[in-house]
Amino acid sequence: MTRDLTITAVRLTPILVADPPLLNTQGVHQPYTPRLIIEVETADGITGVGETYGDTKYLEPARPFAEKLVGRQVSDLNALFVLADEVAVDSARVSGQVDVGGLRGVQTADKLRLSVVSGFEVACLDALGKALGLPVHALLGGKVRDAVEYSAYLFYKWAAHPEGVASEKDDWGAAVDPAGVVGQARAFTERYGFTSFKLKGGVFPPDEEIAAIRALAEAFPGHPLRLDPNGAWSVETSLRVAAELGDVLEYLEDPALGTPAMAEVAAGTGGAARSASGKGGGGRRAGVPLATNMCVTTFAEIPEAFAKGAVQVVLCDHHYWGGLRNTQQLAAVCRTFDVGVSMHSNTHLGISLAAMTHVAATVPNLHHACDSHYPWQSEDVLTERLTFDGGKVTVSDAPGLGVELDRDRLEFLHRRWRDDDGTLRDRDDAAAMRIAAPEWVTPPVPRW
Repeated sequence: MTRDLTITAVRLTPILVADPPLLNTQGVHQPYTPRLIIEVETADGITGVGETYGDTKYLEPARPFAEKLVGRQVSDLNALFVLADEVAVDSARVSGQVDVGGLRGVQTADKLRLSVVSGFEVACLDALGKALGLPVHALLGGKVRDAVEYSAYLFYKWAAHPEGVASEKDDWGAAVDPAGVVGQARAFTERYGFTSFKLKGGVFPPDEEIAAIRALAEAFPGHPLRLDPNGAWSVETSLRVAAELGDVLEYLEDPALGTPAMAEVAAGTGGAARSASGKGGGGRRAGVPLATNMCVTTFAEIPEAFAKGAVQVVLCDHHYWGGLRNTQQLAAVCRTFDVGVSMHSNTHLGISLAAMTHVAATVPNLHHACDSHYPWQSEDVLTERLTFDGGKVTVSDAPGLGVELDRDRLEFLHRRWRDDDGTLRDRDDAAAMRIAAPEWVTPPVPRW
């Protein structure tokens, strides 16, 4: 039977999803965060789903882009990038602005387009897989592992959003000191079986965050640990922290902002002389590897960073890079230069976790557990949540992504977005912080 893979309809559903009061160097997560759910329907009635950022600046180009897909083949994936170039982006809205949602450095129109494309590519791959009876990983060349390992993503956290702010309750409690961070890590281990831990730093003075990592190392001896201050430190502070934690860190993520600063840190710690994957590089083991999801977020940023030895691990993110196939291309480039690969995560739901798992299953040189915010999200749009077993997600062999939309839940979360007065439709961690601390101004970089 020949399938008709013509796209007959594209549905875009912006939603607001509950988010706990997680702290970072920008401020605190808002009580609800915007996401965009994309559905691509074929002439045969097959629907594929995708997910990406839902802020206004993404919705505006997503709508004309969706119109351009109608009448095209769902298998015409390469054309997505050509069509995206034809979509106008308000450069004034993004040019020179810090990308708060992804914390990936300065936003550009091209980065924004790639994030839009990523959600559509996933939806098309999901539909194509369903039409052919193949899982997405098979469309990407086949899996090299049956389960993908994820890392517990630890945050400094308030017990609740400020009094009087509409929000959903959570049972994680506060974590504002080393004991709270260790308690949070124990909860992640008990609930999900994670065996590696990443702490979002840049919130408290470096000595306090050093103490938290030391407490984790004592509570979980021998387990991989990571610290990510999102570029909040100077080169000098980065070097000091690397020296103090070099014996326990798997890698240090974006301690300083930008490739030149990262290169200085790498040179000073010996990280530039290390094969961060531990696979090759003459077995070099000296130094603290530096990871990034801020200074290498496009292919154009790779040459300088790799030539200067600024990073030893790139945290890929299909939402950044334009989808799953571009993520594979990034991994191939990293393999060529003996640069390690892990996976970045931002606030996301089960569709994105499924997509992350499918592409991660196909990357041979994925030697580090992937990040995931998913345990923090109490809400989803799927009929069945994805689960972690021993800190891993099993790779689905069902057609497409192997997930199904819960339409009632999707409508509920869309209604929350529709009823919002506009204050939550664009993520703004600084604005959320000012509710609790009216004098708050996002600190200049470096903060310490």
